[in-house]
Amino acid sequence: MPIHAELLRHAKDRPDKPALVIDGSTLSYGALYLHARAICRFLHELPRSGNRAHHLPGVGKLVALSLGNHIGFAEYFTAATALPNACAVIDPMMPPERIERIIERLAPDILVVDDDAAPGAEIARRLDIPVVVAGAEPFDLSAAAADLPCDAEGIFLIGFTSGTTAEPKAYFRSREQWRRSLDRGRFVFELADGPSTLCPGALAHGLALYALVEALDAGGTFHSVRKWHPASVARILAFEKIERLVAVPTHIAGIARASAGEPALTAMRDVLTAGAKLNLNEVESMRRLFPNARIREYYGASEIGFMTVSTLVGGPVDFPIDRVGQAYPGVGISIRDPEGNDVGADVPGTIFVKSDLIADGYLWGDDGQAFRVTQAGATVGDLGEIDAGGMLRVIGRAGGMMISGGNNVYPAEVESALKTCPGVEDAVVFGLPDAYYGQQIVAVVSGEAVDAKILASHCADKLARFKIPKQFYHIASWPMTSSGKILRGRVEAAVTAGDGLVLRLPA
Repeated sequence: MPIHAELLRHAKDRPDKPALVIDGSTLSYGALYLHARAICRFLHELPRSGNRAHHLPGVGKLVALSLGNHIGFAEYFTAATALPNACAVIDPMMPPERIERIIERLAPDILVVDDDAAPGAEIARRLDIPVVVAGAEPFDLSAAAADLPCDAEGIFLIGFTSGTTAEPKAYFRSREQWRRSLDRGRFVFELADGPSTLCPGALAHGLALYALVEALDAGGTFHSVRKWHPASVARILAFEKIERLVAVPTHIAGIARASAGEPALTAMRDVLTAGAKLNLNEVESMRRLFPNARIREYYGASEIGFMTVSTLVGGPVDFPIDRVGQAYPGVGISIRDPEGNDVGADVPGTIFVKSDLIADGYLWGDDGQAFRVTQAGATVGDLGEIDAGGMLRVIGRAGGMMISGGNNVYPAEVESALKTCPGVEDAVVFGLPDAYYGQQIVAVVSGEAVDAKILASHCADKLARFKIPKQFYHIASWPMTSSGKILRGRVEAAVTAGDGLVLRLPA
């Protein structure tokens, strides 16, 4: 991890300050650093695997971390990313067969889990990979050890992201990239005083993992929960007087519902969202819940890092709700046609980024369709347009485009229109095969809006006629990933199968 020097400073200056709090369990900065040193020594003494499938230059021990939101996550991640080690963060909520393929391909030197009976542990043992259970260490966590190396060079992190197939792609990042990002973020997000931060997402995913590292770098206290439950998170925000919330919009919507009728959370000074575009209803809900907070969102990708940042509420000038903001410091953005030409302002095309925050590449899974690096910059295939003032609007992913009646329709555009309809909390839009239209546009919404005619009329005020959904469905509760995103494929399958998860609204 590129913040070991900062961790050492916090451990010396404020050893008793809580670094991490999860469901009431607390880990101080002093204990975090002490335990990470002991773990690092244990890793150093561990025999290196002779079966590692991928050689990473300069990497000593490769540690696979398959932990939920466990109090030991920060300890093992800190130790596993100290030079010369590197850490692969695996979501334990992935299907077992997917975890098995990852472990087989990585062949790490050790796997760290929080449950000895977890599928990952069984898979690792079958492959003769040592397994350690966090919280039941076979060594003394308080044993004396040398300080962690503070050098900040080389590969330290392997993450996994889905692309055009269900097979997770393995990308890797260097300490230098995250160090640059953290240094800029401390200025952009005003973190110098180490505010308390809560992120309810899974630490195995990019948003929460980065939020944890960002908080530790700034010397703040990071709060989370083992299992997402909106009422529990709302209570923590109120009781702990949390100053900063980092979450996806679906998590924030759940917190708002759980807080209905409760006093506003006046201690909150910043809310930062990512993963999906905020809509007007969500922003207004946050205004009521966090009256003193600045509401910001960023647009980025695991392989590219931050692309844009915007301030929707509380800045010198509030950004337009339909934009994702201006380029993050050190980032250049252009919109290009299929031939790679810059199309200029207010013309849709593929979003390209030039930045020193871009991942080094893939260990495997580079299908050439999503993340690409060219002379024009890097792209993950997202489509958008940029106005003369440098404000970016994201239209959607090229692979998600629908063709209905010969017209190109992007789900994100229709979803954005639906989310401004009173009573709509969230929306998912997709195309189903249709003999006449080619694809018929279908929308699934949550919230109090259950009248298809009102929904269609609202869309007609904001969209071209061919973009208005032909069918509307209502869903009471969205199926979610462990990172708090909607399982869109599950929603589409429910509509196709008519399995009761969704209810068709009469036209």
